[in-house]
Amino acid sequence: MENKITKGISKLLSYILRHSPETIGLELDENGWADVNELIAKFDLYDRRIDFEQLDYIVENNDKKRFAFNDNKTKIRASQGHSIAVELNLNQAEPLVYLYHGTVEKFLSDIKSQGLQKMSRRHVHLSADKETANKVGGRRGKAVILTINSGEMHRAGYKFYLSANNVWLTDVVPAEYITF
Repeated sequence: MENKITKGISKLLSYILRHSPETIGLELDENGWADVNELIAKFDLYDRRIDFEQLDYIVENNDKKRFAFNDNKTKIRASQGHSIAVELNLNQAEPLVYLYHGTVEKFLSDIKSQGLQKMSRRHVHLSADKETANKVGGRRGKAVILTINSGEMHRAGYKFYLSANNVWLTDVVPAEYITF
């Protein structure tokens, strides 16, 4: 079932559930959950439609596990990456000693002076491995991988969270904890 149509629907679904549910007149609850039947009924955008089988396939097979169903598959939400106010009820977790962030060269000057900022998102996203960080950074050009001394940050009192799809989240990464 994986094809350009499914990938396009996945990208659109990500946009709707992370940034703009009002695009299709969808309402999310305070935890970012949307009613599956309502989503399917309203998902008629740019001549795209979706049924439960496609939605289930996308949730189960998305390589980044961007989406999650509740236990009985009546609700769906994005796992992280929201620019809208939602409470994901993430538990604090002790991070690995080092985490990684993929970016591109044009942002290095700002990162060196300001550290990593969440910008329009709710958190800074970090990876447990360089390969994932490379994929993330490579979406905008030649990737530059930053090493984050997350163990030291944690000892200094910075909070970390691990999302359901294993993305490490934090509010900010000061430049002194980054190896360029």
